[in-house]
Amino acid sequence: MQKLLVKKELQEILRSGQFRIAGLIVLLLTVIAIFISAGYYRSVQQQHAQAQSNERNVWESQDDKNPHSAAHYGTYAFKPKYPLSLVDQGVDKFVGISIFLEAHSRNEAQYMAAADQTGLARFGELTPDFILLFIMPLLVILIGHNAFTREKERGTLNLIKSQGLSLHKLAMGKWLGVFIPVAALTLAIFLLAGILLSSLGDFGELSWTSLLMMLLIYLAYYAIFACVSLIISALSKSSGISLVSLLAFWIIGCLAVPKAATNIAELKYPYPAKQAFDEAVAYDKSQGLDGHDPWSKAAKKLEEETLKAYNVSNLQELPFNYDGYRMQKGEEHEAEIYFKHYKELKSIHEQQTGVYRGLTLLSPYLPVRFLSMSLAHTDYSTHWHFSDAAENYRIGLQQALNENFADNSEYGNWAYKADKALWSDIPAFSYAPPELSDVLAHNGQNFAVISGWLILAFAGLFLSTKRL
Repeated sequence: MQKLLVKKELQEILRSGQFRIAGLIVLLLTVIAIFISAGYYRSVQQQHAQAQSNERNVWESQDDKNPHSAAHYGTYAFKPKYPLSLVDQGVDKFVGISIFLEAHSRNEAQYMAAADQTGLARFGELTPDFILLFIMPLLVILIGHNAFTREKERGTLNLIKSQGLSLHKLAMGKWLGVFIPVAALTLAIFLLAGILLSSLGDFGELSWTSLLMMLLIYLAYYAIFACVSLIISALSKSSGISLVSLLAFWIIGCLAVPKAATNIAELKYPYPAKQAFDEAVAYDKSQGLDGHDPWSKAAKKLEEETLKAYNVSNLQELPFNYDGYRMQKGEEHEAEIYFKHYKELKSIHEQQTGVYRGLTLLSPYLPVRFLSMSLAHTDYSTHWHFSDAAENYRIGLQQALNENFADNSEYGNWAYKADKALWSDIPAFSYAPPELSDVLAHNGQNFAVISGWLILAFAGLFLSTKRL
């Protein structure tokens, strides 16, 4: 009997002109969004590869020069794109794509794509994640808002119940009738995305496991909306009331709660102003060793400690160039200062994330949004990971240059020039994003919240059917 009910529901939904038109529009928009995103990201990836190659050529093409001059000359670290960023672009357009690596300074990522957009971008963009997060739940509401009210209005509910079908089976039959068409459409979208992504060689290796995980997360998202749609339909007296109530749930869950979460997080844990941050860094740097100032208190202390450690009476007797050694110690001091202050920024980020996670209980949108971005490597955590990787490379680069200066020249010989072969001997910057296991571990709470939403949604569905 339950199979007959599911078949009946599917037939009614598929016969409905509303679903056919809405489903076709959603599928068409998604296909267009995927191909537009693929073209955009293919262009971005080509630009990234070209910029990375050009910058490496510029670095290796330097003439013989003092290594510390090369340290100030600097180079760039470029943030790569990843396949699933086509499905969910996350915050990629709002964070920089390259970091300038130079001596004595940790720089922010630059050249965010959003800075090049016009004011029309405020009206939104047609992207796969927009359709998956906002439009698909509306499709679920469209086909599920009258699942029970339709039977009440037709007077067929008692007829169905008279067939001996239990309320739990009735609820699951209705739920399957709503969920199966949406699940089939979602599966087709992800299959198309997977085929397209796997054919784009410039995107690197596609993780089918991550794509499957993302598919399951979105299916859970739509399962929750299907349950809520049926709950409201079971409790409502008419289809109109049910539809208005569900649209209110969508507005609150997908629009109001995320915006409120952002405002609350920023108010409760604000980031320091750029000027105040820079002043705090400059102050802490001034309290320690400056590699360019041999007369400061910190420099004199280092000089005394070095002479004592090597048991010599003057700097000329040291087995290395003390200028390069002092430069490296200054870099180490400044790197510690930057790690300290950026750790404070990351702490604020974690506190804001905690606010978001606390509000995930009010909307299934938030945990799904965070999980989707994490799997696509387009979240803030991945950006922090890239920024730290670039900083570690910068520190290693400065160390290699300063040590070459210290080991191959005499004290006071600032005319020393390293052979240009040194530039190519230093390996190029490469970045690997967090592994899938790390992503899943970092998002344990989001998985728990989604699971909780699913359990409560199905419990609410079974309870609401008892009132029929």
